[in-house]
Amino acid sequence: MAVEVVGAVIVKDNKILAARRPLHKTLGGLWEFPGGKIDVGETQALALKREIKEELKCEVEVNDFIVKEVYTYDFGDIALSTFFCTLKNGEPIATEHIELRWLAVNELNDVEWAPADYPTLDILKSGKLKG
Repeated sequence: MAVEVVGAVIVKDNKILAARRPLHKTLGGLWEFPGGKIDVGETQALALKREIKEELKCEVEVNDFIVKEVYTYDFGDIALSTFFCTLKNGEPIATEHIELRWLAVNELNDVEWAPADYPTLDILKSGKLKG
């Protein structure tokens, strides 16, 4: 059974926040949409708000659902659901990632993403950017 995780596509000034995973962690050095595992009893939106507050020390408003992708890594299956988000309070600070970058849609290919994020990237590059 896949581990349920959520990812935030945080949009600000027509740019999207990308977060780089620490080199010593699983998928180290790859870029991702920030987020994490859904705890028992949490909705996707609550999990995303909690994870962003823990990881980036800011608050987001969770908006439209983008896509759900089940991806099989060598360490197991994850079911990643992504959502458009807007900053509600504070600015993102990297506490668990080694780097944060605001990327325009045409810059999304400038970094190497975790494989599970590609369906979301394809939708973003198709011009369906909201925020």
